[in-house]
Amino acid sequence: MTDNKFLPISKQDMIDRGWEQLDFVLVTGDAYVDHHSFGTAIISRVLENAGYKVGIIAQPDWKSVDDFKRLGRPRLGFLVNAGNMDSMVNHYTVSKRRREKDFYSPGGKMGLRPDRATIVYCNRIREAYKDIPIIIGGVEASLRRFAHYDYWENKVRKSMLIDSGADVLIYGMGERPVVELADNLNDGFDIKYIRHIDGTCYIIDSLEELYDDYIEIPSYKEVSKDKYKYAQAFKIQYEEQDPVRGKVLVQKHVNKYLVQNKPQMPLSREELDKVYSLPYQKNYHPIYEKQGKVPAIEEVKFSIVSSRGCFGSCSFCAITFHQGRIVQSRSEESILEEAKEITKYPDFKGYIHDVGGPTANFRKPACKKQLKLGACKNKQCLYPDPCKNLDVDHGEYLGLLRKLRKLPNIKKVFVRSGLRYDYIMADKKDTFFKELVEHHVSGQLKVAPEHVSSQVLKYMGKPAGKTYDKFREKFFRINEKLGKKQYIIPYLMSSHPGSTLESAIELAEYLRDIHYQPEQVQDFYPTPGTLSTAMFYTGLDPRTMKEVYVPKSKSEKAMQRALLQYRNPKNYDLVYSALMKANRQDLIGYGLKCLIKPKGDKRKKEEYTKDRFKKSNKKYNNKRNKNKDKIRKKR
Repeated sequence: MTDNKFLPISKQDMIDRGWEQLDFVLVTGDAYVDHHSFGTAIISRVLENAGYKVGIIAQPDWKSVDDFKRLGRPRLGFLVNAGNMDSMVNHYTVSKRRREKDFYSPGGKMGLRPDRATIVYCNRIREAYKDIPIIIGGVEASLRRFAHYDYWENKVRKSMLIDSGADVLIYGMGERPVVELADNLNDGFDIKYIRHIDGTCYIIDSLEELYDDYIEIPSYKEVSKDKYKYAQAFKIQYEEQDPVRGKVLVQKHVNKYLVQNKPQMPLSREELDKVYSLPYQKNYHPIYEKQGKVPAIEEVKFSIVSSRGCFGSCSFCAITFHQGRIVQSRSEESILEEAKEITKYPDFKGYIHDVGGPTANFRKPACKKQLKLGACKNKQCLYPDPCKNLDVDHGEYLGLLRKLRKLPNIKKVFVRSGLRYDYIMADKKDTFFKELVEHHVSGQLKVAPEHVSSQVLKYMGKPAGKTYDKFREKFFRINEKLGKKQYIIPYLMSSHPGSTLESAIELAEYLRDIHYQPEQVQDFYPTPGTLSTAMFYTGLDPRTMKEVYVPKSKSEKAMQRALLQYRNPKNYDLVYSALMKANRQDLIGYGLKCLIKPKGDKRKKEEYTKDRFKKSNKKYNNKRNKNKDKIRKKR
């Protein structure tokens, strides 16, 4: 780790550095963790590297203005984010129950940040300093930059830039725009007139103030009253989130206009390497040591971020809307250097927990055209099938993993972040798959098929179930050849738009056939900024403007979730109700294909078990005899 200190969090820290006034104060809803997996750390270190004095106010007491004055009035302005997560997602489960722990707070304690933290913090800053420039960013602001459906209030809210009263909103990955904004402010420009920076949003009074070509999308008033208009607006936002071909977007909010400049171009590999080479302390601030530490660091301390962006475009994921579809990655040298640094940590035990990003096995843009022409407007790279122009190549990633596992003091290098199994299956060479299974799986490989119903997968933007089946078969074949016993843990989702009771039953039958019961099931969570959330709210697929079935009632969502864990005795009544409602009584009984036994049936359990054992034993013996025949023929 470096000898540099953490950035100032108190007046005494400023005095120790010989600073009378800061250039920027960054207010965040997370505890202060100086690690590049935390947005606060990246933005503050990037500004420091650009020559600016930055201080951190982490998790201030928002009930008064006092804590916001802790570091004095900054010379250029305040930066505000809610933390690494949307504050509402951080606080509430999909069933809208308050979570028990906040992993981004000391000791995992809840209640150290407010709901809608960005808005609350901005209001307090305005109380304290009135006209001082305020710039908001991070995931919460980025994904709420337009009028958006809010699941927790079950209504459409205005752009967070309007509600917060901030001057500028930075969306996406903010390293370049935040420095450009800082330079403009430092040169004496009024923040109200800094309107040219890509990757930012601002407010104007009249469309006559715009000089560039723009697309006006349905207004806040229209989208809050008309779901068809909401879907139309989202479709335009979805299509224009490209730094090459994207247009300026405008949305009226009462008597003001929200303007979104086109997205920033991705950082070059050299720029990304520079960001990750800055003097992060790679840990939480020492003040949290006595408060129970910050749990979130444990997930990333021995992991390496290798890339950004994703061309997978899953409908329920906000990565496309935040990081974009053009993948950027760090150089091999940069990653190897970080790995060597990790091996020097006193608590390092020889295991790199992960090397990846939103999708671990994406290291470069999907095709050569993306950087020149942008990502295709009405076509996906992997759905419904891999595009013929897709550059499928694991060579660079594989070479990186090989070098990492040869470094001194490294016993194992695991890959635990998302792997696109359809991209692996599209690779004509098996080299990566074989070495992944042999060297980089920790007994269990986690992948995300999400569902098997073709109807549901269509709305999810995920590959057909047959692709996952082929992946599973290949995974187990490779393990058998290697003499390993490793397993696949599939992530599955219930109640996604398009999922009916029938499709949930189809998934339950699939789980029966592969003899797998998931320990956990994710109920679809309508978070801001995703295509699936737009479907959930409007009942329309914005891509086609056609109706889509949305399971919304508590009872049906409970039944869909229970079906995926039908073996759990606690779920019996829900599964029974679901099967009766779907007229699938054929799945209630004692046959091998049945999901549950009949209600109140007095047939002895021993007889049922014996019957099933005979059938399964017969199946096993037949398979064993066939294998013997094959061996005899080979001899």
